[in-house]
Amino acid sequence: MTENLILAFSLTLLAGLATGIGSVVAMFTSTTNTKFLSWSLGFSAGVMIYVSMIEIFVKAKYALTAALGNQTGNWATIGGFFGGMLLIALIDRFVPNQGNPHEFKKVEEIKDSKVHDPDLLKMGTFTALAIAIHNFPEGIATFTAALQDPTLGVAIAIAIAIHNIPEGIAVAVPIYFATGSKKKAFKLSFLSGLSEPIGAIIAFLILMPFLNDVLFGVIFASVAGIMVFISLDGLLPAAKKYDEAHTSIYGLISGMIVMAISLILVV
Repeated sequence: MTENLILAFSLTLLAGLATGIGSVVAMFTSTTNTKFLSWSLGFSAGVMIYVSMIEIFVKAKYALTAALGNQTGNWATIGGFFGGMLLIALIDRFVPNQGNPHEFKKVEEIKDSKVHDPDLLKMGTFTALAIAIHNFPEGIATFTAALQDPTLGVAIAIAIAIHNIPEGIAVAVPIYFATGSKKKAFKLSFLSGLSEPIGAIIAFLILMPFLNDVLFGVIFASVAGIMVFISLDGLLPAAKKYDEAHTSIYGLISGMIVMAISLILVV
């Protein structure tokens, strides 16, 4: 149990701090590799969708039907699934448009803006806040999955880390060009990812004492809903935006294949 806790916290921390990788990329590149961005976002979506629908949703349903009976358990499963979607949709709804982390921007798009423009600082700050808000439930998702099944935790952490990299770029570039400070840009980008391990800590302190089959099932169903929503609302539209010769769909399929094979090999 202790080993699983350490692994769960570690995976959540690494996934969250991938925003810092994005800030480093932003500071040392002048253009975005759109082909790789499209493929990697598609890959991340493929991992999330496959593991959500094939593995996490099924485990949630099994736990809930075993604890509550077939009919009640099925209703609880779909309630948790669409409840997770509703949660992340509400977060999106109340996040300012200019700070929505699902609106990925290329490095050169932001760098073309006016240097030391106060609006850039505002945009970077709002984006950092938005990412912090979004990363909180993602942290709970990664931690809970890793605690129950380390293999699932690794897969989810990798997928979330991939999509956190362009989010880190979206924070770092406007902050840097508004202030001229790489240190401030990296710091804010780095801090925006810390809400993910904070989500894990909250899950540990509040949910762990009450964790049983019913709560686990509801959380897992909600995690599946959250990840499917993020994939359909954020990752795939962004991947298609920078698509070149069906690169995003190849990334999507690759992510599903990698996830499918990894789940078989660890059984």
